[in-house]
Amino acid sequence: MQIKYFKQLTSTQIKLQEYIKKNKYTKPICFVTQNQTNGIGSRNNKWICKKGNLFFSFVLDKKLLPQDLPLQSSSIYFSFILKDILSSLGSRIFLKWPNDFYIGDKKIGGTITKINDNLIFCGIGLNLRYVSSEFGYLDIKIKIDEILKQYFNTLNNCPSWKQIISIFEIEFYKTNSFFSANNDSVSLKDAILLEDGSLKINKQKVFSLR
Repeated sequence: MQIKYFKQLTSTQIKLQEYIKKNKYTKPICFVTQNQTNGIGSRNNKWICKKGNLFFSFVLDKKLLPQDLPLQSSSIYFSFILKDILSSLGSRIFLKWPNDFYIGDKKIGGTITKINDNLIFCGIGLNLRYVSSEFGYLDIKIKIDEILKQYFNTLNNCPSWKQIISIFEIEFYKTNSFFSANNDSVSLKDAILLEDGSLKINKQKVFSLR
């Protein structure tokens, strides 16, 4: 993975897509910044950004992913690998299905993915410092370059989807009762996590609650 660091970007995701459109894809590449001025959140919402936090986006060919990975659940795959690394360093971080990072009852980051032909783009934002009372931030100190090196080394080793989902399943049933779908009255307490990463809620199968 080629990693390019920037002092400031409007959006790592948008800038990376523009770069690939102009230069074509030749190998996996990642854009990283700690100062993002116009970040993209879920449902195309704006992600509140503050200098000193971590924002990165990467692109790779789908053929570099494990063959058993359901592409609809790629956000779980990419998110949980990072979550697992941070947990191993002592963080209490956990993953709210399918792509939000939490500590306690505070969201501290999230993941978005986009598939374009044979390429998959992934953007991750993670609060390393205080942003607002609405959001939390990572509870351990990290060195960004070391975390990214470990993260992409893990991706390069291509852990299977079966391996990831089996670990995530344990965590899911410990934390899902705290959340509702779409911030409404539909509780995730009785949701069933299926092998492909989707949820079965009220007899319906869903890959996203958005």
